[in-house]
Amino acid sequence: MLRAILSFFGGLFSFAITAAFFVALAVGGVFWMYGQDLPSHEQLANYSPPTISRIYSGEGRLIDEFATERRLFTPIDDIPELVKDAFISAEDRNFYAHGGFDPRAIAVAGYEAVVSRGQNVRGASTITQQVMKNFLLSGDRTGERKIKELILASRVEGTLTKDQILELYLNEIFLGQNSYGVTAAAQTYFNKTLDELELHEAAFLAALPQAPSNYHPVRNRDRVVARRNYVLGEMLRNGHISRAEHDHARDLPLLTVQSGDFASPRDSIPPRDYFTDEVRRQLSGTFGEEEFFTGGLSIRATIDPEMQTHAAHALQRALEEYDRSRGQLRPSGETLSPDDLAEEARWRAALARVEIARDITLGGRWYPAVVLDVSPDQVRLGIEDIRSDQDAPHVVDRPDISWARGSLSDNLSVGDVVHVRRVLDSSGEFQRWSLRQVPEVQGGLMAMDVNTGRVIAMQGGFSYEDSVFNRATQAQRQPGSAFKPFVYAAALDSGFTPATIIIDAPIEVETVQGIWRPTNATNQFYGPTPVRTGIEMSRNLMTVRLAQEIGMDVVGGYSERFGVYDRSQHYLAAALGSQETTLFRMVAAYAMFANGGERVEPTLVDRVQDRWGQTIYRHDQRNCVDCSEANLPEGRGPWITSQRQRVMDAVTAYQLTSMMEGVVQRGTAARTVNLPVPTAGKTGTTNEARDVWFVGYTSNIVAGCYIGYDQPRPLGRGAGGGTMCGPVFNEFMQEAVKKYGGSRFRVPSGGYFINIDRHTGARLPEGASGANVIAEFFREGVEPIFGLAAIIDGGFALGGDLPMFEPGESYQELQREDSGRGQLPDDRTSGGGTPPAASFGTVSTGGLY
Repeated sequence: MLRAILSFFGGLFSFAITAAFFVALAVGGVFWMYGQDLPSHEQLANYSPPTISRIYSGEGRLIDEFATERRLFTPIDDIPELVKDAFISAEDRNFYAHGGFDPRAIAVAGYEAVVSRGQNVRGASTITQQVMKNFLLSGDRTGERKIKELILASRVEGTLTKDQILELYLNEIFLGQNSYGVTAAAQTYFNKTLDELELHEAAFLAALPQAPSNYHPVRNRDRVVARRNYVLGEMLRNGHISRAEHDHARDLPLLTVQSGDFASPRDSIPPRDYFTDEVRRQLSGTFGEEEFFTGGLSIRATIDPEMQTHAAHALQRALEEYDRSRGQLRPSGETLSPDDLAEEARWRAALARVEIARDITLGGRWYPAVVLDVSPDQVRLGIEDIRSDQDAPHVVDRPDISWARGSLSDNLSVGDVVHVRRVLDSSGEFQRWSLRQVPEVQGGLMAMDVNTGRVIAMQGGFSYEDSVFNRATQAQRQPGSAFKPFVYAAALDSGFTPATIIIDAPIEVETVQGIWRPTNATNQFYGPTPVRTGIEMSRNLMTVRLAQEIGMDVVGGYSERFGVYDRSQHYLAAALGSQETTLFRMVAAYAMFANGGERVEPTLVDRVQDRWGQTIYRHDQRNCVDCSEANLPEGRGPWITSQRQRVMDAVTAYQLTSMMEGVVQRGTAARTVNLPVPTAGKTGTTNEARDVWFVGYTSNIVAGCYIGYDQPRPLGRGAGGGTMCGPVFNEFMQEAVKKYGGSRFRVPSGGYFINIDRHTGARLPEGASGANVIAEFFREGVEPIFGLAAIIDGGFALGGDLPMFEPGESYQELQREDSGRGQLPDDRTSGGGTPPAASFGTVSTGGLY
């Protein structure tokens, strides 16, 4: 009997051993089969998770962020123990004990699933397994994926330390609200750093991995609080916190950014604007979009936030003034339905969903509002973010739109979405609400340092949120007369001087389209005139003759050398700015006039560092000599060396600057540009005033303005570079001068001054004085010729036949009206009056050298 019993149990044991062997063999075979083509787990040792790229101002202030996944990478040593303990307690309390997977947890989960007949199915994945799933596998809920996950988890435990695995997990995991990793989540939900988190807040974050998309702190508050309290209980159970800490944290309410208890982290970051978006565009081209959006770059921008605000307001003010002068009141084009207007809560919710510019602060914040009721003399509004009893009544009366044609009811309807802003009195007290509108006309403004190329401000339109198209860098427009300085630069380098006499007389050019007769803005002719007057008064005929004399190939070469064009056109009309370019290029080119003729590359970025703090780009390539010396001899200090290329002669640069100072003092910008420091610049107005420009500079800052419709059309009577862009430049530069100063333009070596009559070009004695006297700068080594030595007519053969017209005579007085006459870009305003032309008795020239 005993033998039989022993035989039975022996057979049972043998069967069990055999079965276990075959089960182990089968399991091993399955694991071997699935382990053949798995991704390499060794790459995790060098894994760089996608992280946020951030842009900072020169003062270190965060001004924008770009990312596909909102993640801020934090090394494991910098993650507080409180946060680690919370996640380990919630997700894998045996993390530091198991070898990649937890057999006991798997067995318990399986047992509970069987007992509950599938009603109670819980995950048994360890943190290591979750890392494998997130990094190397898909999220498919299949047995095959689970087997691969277990294999990889076992392997990675032999490659990485536990802390390295935990670091990957805490920086990779998705925690809702487009936040990846604990650092980004702490900022998203609490606007705090990890070090600032309290116990119950850390427990909340640890509660999210179970269902990050469903655990919304407002919509699912009760559910997420219950899960948070479960995490606190697990932390107590595992000995990470005391009973007192647990009870205190459990009783605390859930306060988050989403529920309005904390300010949003975006509140401390200015709204995205043209500047940071241009940084994105340029660096995406340099480093690639993937690296820019996922590389965790730290970008130190050149922007001066204070000057950026001044630039935006200066341009916006000019665009609004022009828009109002058209007399047309327009709603935004967005409307709310009658159902949305039934009650306040509904129209507020509907208004919040409307895509309308919310980044305008000209004269104060512009609020989106909806028309609730309108009559000819009054409109009643519902205003976003403004309570019904705040700054009431929320009405606008007809006198507010005295600039517009028609009554309020002629222009607005119930349901229209509009902009409004507060009007305050001199003491800052609220007076009334005022209707505003985004202008149809657009423009751009850009300013940069003339020596370093650092762009300190860039406004590419009225509102970035209304239109992201950057008119400072992307709009290709005709510069008109703003191009003329490049013609004069080529002429000065070719032997002309500011006192050289050019014939201002009718010109006819035969083209394939017919006879082209360029004219001056005044449609008059002024006879023999010095070069200086030609640029000060923006004389088209003189410029065309000058370009013909030196050759358009030479002029084109200068425009390419300065970067205005990549490939210039060599027909005569291009001398008047008919070829398109960008404001960005024009401002950069003028900077080279201002700094004495040295090449300067415009940049929006000072430095770029990667996620490890290594500098991968630096704009300033100058070297500091002796900066590394610990002990310099007395009287000797470090100095900066530069290898910048010279693009034009320093004497030429100064002569051109001196003449463009005359544009501001006496010429086409005299009425609108008035700064407390020496200023030079040039207006530009294209055919029919479709584009208007002003680009100017002081000794250290260059700025340029362009205004026009996106679909070019005439701006109307009185529009010009001096009248529209001049005030924009002046308003901005008034603030720039306060901050950056300015001085007299540096006089280079290699030249000397001679007193000249600026009207006739005649030489005057040293002690001469009067409004007609100008001290012109001449190149050393060349003796200028004065008198009747030469008259430049550009080869049009009109210089010898001057009696055919009288100075000041027009085409209408000279010959029959030609209605088909082609009129090319020129300035339309003349701020300094019309000086008398030189006569045969006073004609003189600086000589053709």
